[in-house]
Amino acid sequence: MGKSETFQDLSLRPPAEGQELGRWLYSELRAAILDARLKPGSRMPSTRGLAKQYALARGTVAAAFEQLKNEGYVEATVGAGTFVSASLPDESLPIQSGPPDPVIEQSKAGLSLRGQSAVDGVRLLPASHSVGRAFRSYEPAIDLFPVALWSRVAGRVLRNAPRSLYGQGDARGYLPLRRAIAEYIGPARGVRCHADQIVITSGTQQGLDLVARLLLDPGDSVWLEDPGYPGALFAFRAAGANIVPVPVDREGLIVEDARNQQTAARLAYVTPANQFPLGVTMSPPRRAELLDWAAGQDAWIIEDEYDAEYRYSGPPLPSLQSLDRTGCVIYVGTFTKMLFNALRLGFIVLPERLVEPFAAARSFLDRHPPTLEQAILADFIMEGHFGHHVRRMRQIYARRSHALCDASHRLAGTLDVMQPASGMRTLGWVRTGQTDSEVARCARSLGLEVAALSDFTLRHSQPSALILGFAGCSAAELKRGVDVLESAMEIFQEGMSVSPA
Repeated sequence: MGKSETFQDLSLRPPAEGQELGRWLYSELRAAILDARLKPGSRMPSTRGLAKQYALARGTVAAAFEQLKNEGYVEATVGAGTFVSASLPDESLPIQSGPPDPVIEQSKAGLSLRGQSAVDGVRLLPASHSVGRAFRSYEPAIDLFPVALWSRVAGRVLRNAPRSLYGQGDARGYLPLRRAIAEYIGPARGVRCHADQIVITSGTQQGLDLVARLLLDPGDSVWLEDPGYPGALFAFRAAGANIVPVPVDREGLIVEDARNQQTAARLAYVTPANQFPLGVTMSPPRRAELLDWAAGQDAWIIEDEYDAEYRYSGPPLPSLQSLDRTGCVIYVGTFTKMLFNALRLGFIVLPERLVEPFAAARSFLDRHPPTLEQAILADFIMEGHFGHHVRRMRQIYARRSHALCDASHRLAGTLDVMQPASGMRTLGWVRTGQTDSEVARCARSLGLEVAALSDFTLRHSQPSALILGFAGCSAAELKRGVDVLESAMEIFQEGMSVSPA
């Protein structure tokens, strides 16, 4: 079948009003492959031809092709072109072309008022069908995780596990894992605790949910960083809390501003080691001020150190918990960002008076965390593999952050990308006069995974910026992403529209 014949037989449906063009083209081409309008082994239409036919930027078409390639629908051969894969990743799945069905409004879905509040604004993250896409910010470099080593540890644990590990587990978590965590975070983060103060959770989100359930009554005020982590907002709002957005500056959460708004808050949530999403570190004076407030108000501080291990410049600051002398700090950690997303294991370090109530609540919610996975992780930590992996990733992520910033130099003046001091993502400040939402929408239509800083803001506005993840992307993918970003910025500079003619 020739190129022109293949092209004419595609019968792509037009995009719905407001639909991102990159997502539309990807979905329509995928549908054409799955329902055999594009047959296995056949040549794909040229990017130039598709761009001309549908009045698209060629970068939009190339990004759609790249996503199809990453997900296994097409294969590219240098000098020969792009062809439909002979074996498709999900050919048995039902095909749904065209725009998705309208989402039922949550207020009409039969939920209780509390249920509506709990899910309002929550967006489901898609399952990973590709690895290392620019600029995905919620995933570590899972392609570099030592799977063979993890498998050997897992095989040994499963072969030698006593039968008791297949029975009822401890609601607080597997004791050897809690000991391993306590021994690791003491020297690494200065956290002062013993194993009995640790409760294993299914990641950070469950830890925040437990805190909200047990420490907040409806109407209690909660200080929340603004901009800040949406997962904390959702957990505390679902508990009926009164959210007090507190602005963040170069030293972290502005405690004085929070006091002026609502002194008698029950709880403050902070990310002091690497503020999400601005990336600033809370200064020592600000930390002391926050601790003094909590002690004086008999309030709680939630310290979320989701990726504190990845610091690239300067000495690491001790955790807020290490400075706590009154038992008001609850330390939350996760292995999702350190190892891989599917592990779904995290932990909370509690003041001793909270351990038993939290263990009871953990048992009430889902009995106990999965014991066998905990046993594997415990050996992985105790044998030194975890520490080695984190140190290796710190070096790789530092190189990738430099690769992103180096590649972005040519965008200076239109998109100024920050060199991060820590973490897995950075910010690109938009200088074209457009809102970050507009630029992010355009970038997503070209196949990039970017978010707008304004999406994480509640009340206190920030300059326009894009959130750019780099940890899970190779240097080549980051450079490709910058090329596509440059195309997106050119669209605005030239006054072009991303809508089809």
